[in-house]
Amino acid sequence: MSSHVTVVMAQIDPVVGDISGNVQRIVQACHQAKKERAADIIVFPEMTITGYPPEDLLLREGLYPQVNQALSAICEQVKDIVCVIGYPMKDALGECFNMAAWIENGEIQASYMKQYLPNYSVFDEQRYFNAGNRPCVVAFKGIRFALLICEDIWKISPATQAKEVGAEVVLSLNASPFSAEKHQDRLNMIQRRVDEVGMPVIYVNQVGGQDELVFDGGSFAMDLNGQVCVQSPEFKPALSAVKLVKKTQTIEMLSGEMAPLYEDEARVYQALIMGVKDYVTKNGFSEVVLGLSGGIDSALTLAIAVDALGEDKVEAVMMPFRYTADMSIEDAKKQADTLRVAYQSISIEPMYVAFESALSPLFSGMEPDITEENLQARIRGTLLMAISNKTGKMVLATSNKSEVAVGYSTLYGDMVGGFSPLKDVPKTLVYRLAKYRNQLSPVIPERVITRLPSAELRPDQVDQDSLPDYGVLDAIIKAYVKQDKTPEQICALPCVNPFNLSHEKVKKEVQRVIKMIDRNEYKRRQAAPGIKITHRAFGRDRRYPITSGYQES
Repeated sequence: MSSHVTVVMAQIDPVVGDISGNVQRIVQACHQAKKERAADIIVFPEMTITGYPPEDLLLREGLYPQVNQALSAICEQVKDIVCVIGYPMKDALGECFNMAAWIENGEIQASYMKQYLPNYSVFDEQRYFNAGNRPCVVAFKGIRFALLICEDIWKISPATQAKEVGAEVVLSLNASPFSAEKHQDRLNMIQRRVDEVGMPVIYVNQVGGQDELVFDGGSFAMDLNGQVCVQSPEFKPALSAVKLVKKTQTIEMLSGEMAPLYEDEARVYQALIMGVKDYVTKNGFSEVVLGLSGGIDSALTLAIAVDALGEDKVEAVMMPFRYTADMSIEDAKKQADTLRVAYQSISIEPMYVAFESALSPLFSGMEPDITEENLQARIRGTLLMAISNKTGKMVLATSNKSEVAVGYSTLYGDMVGGFSPLKDVPKTLVYRLAKYRNQLSPVIPERVITRLPSAELRPDQVDQDSLPDYGVLDAIIKAYVKQDKTPEQICALPCVNPFNLSHEKVKKEVQRVIKMIDRNEYKRRQAAPGIKITHRAFGRDRRYPITSGYQES
């Protein structure tokens, strides 16, 4: 005699702290899964009731009564389907746990406490939670299901514990943030776990943007042979059905929906779109404005903003000065027209002259320097913030990771904004993303991609006057920031010396870049939040002291 169970992976986009709204999303998904997928069990991501990560909301006493009310509401409104849901719990002793509940017939029949609490990268779970130490296995229609939460599946012991007490299928609730290689990392890890414990795994991941983080979804179900039988889409909510059949002692997972997955630049671009859309809309904005310079960073930011929000929600402002090239003005206007966004051009010349006149008594006898360059950027930042204040549009900053790393940007100037889409996108990737976007439809003028990059803050300026070649710069940043390599280790990398320079010249350049990275931490602390797409982003991911006497030997 065989058992048949349909498990639906509920890949939804909760809003952190919106507990009542999240309950509505959960209940709606339950009813839809039952009606449209004939679901027996629906599995939601980690901490769905509060959204993830709730951060210091978990320290608010008032949070937990609301969570308890939410659980009661779900029990009351969902009785014809098993609901496996993630939430935080505070016990009678005041200790907090990251939980998963098995709700059946309108009651919590079993619950599980997360055992492994990540405390690295963007995760701070040991700040809030205590660790559980017991498996949770529930029998349903002849199949024994184990509950695990996110980090638990990355370690072998929780799955092994569950197997030892009779588990046959793992239900893994996850809030796993996006990075460029993350989906393949998950697949490789789950394949290892399946091989080790001999159980199929249903891996349910959150989707949506939350501050700097993007959750890419991509939930999947893997059978005993390590084959993905059901694949949910990336970057959008979905209810995907997984059909299980138990014959004697064997669990068979039937093939089902296989959503196509993105690759390389396409995957990163979708993450940037989702990050912008959710950050803007979840924070109560509907429109954005940005400075469009005729350069590649602002061009890519404009394309992302339009793809995320729609052409009618985006305004571009060109702010030319005496050093602005004609081609920059022409290309900015061309892109704005192509994308059909609102477009303004405001010369900063009269404002600069007024500032220069006011400051001339103080600067008498001093030669022009970077002060005058920064003044141009700060005038532009002031104009954008004025437009934002008057219209209610959020300003999008346009700096990329390479500039953010070495401080090649102006504090209170081109760094102003409510959100910075390219903050974790290296310059070399900016070019690849621009070319990718133009493959979909040509919206960025080709000349913007092929011309030498320039801040246009002084005559005949190009970025490489102040910085190494961007390929070399990005290689140094990756080695130092992401991989924590020493200067000597960095100098030995072939990608840091593609032009076969002497060791002393390479060493000098590496030391110069490292010094720029370290001394510009104060700028990064004051920068707008931006989307994390790499394994180690600035901000919550890489935390470095501003005041530090440390030097690499």
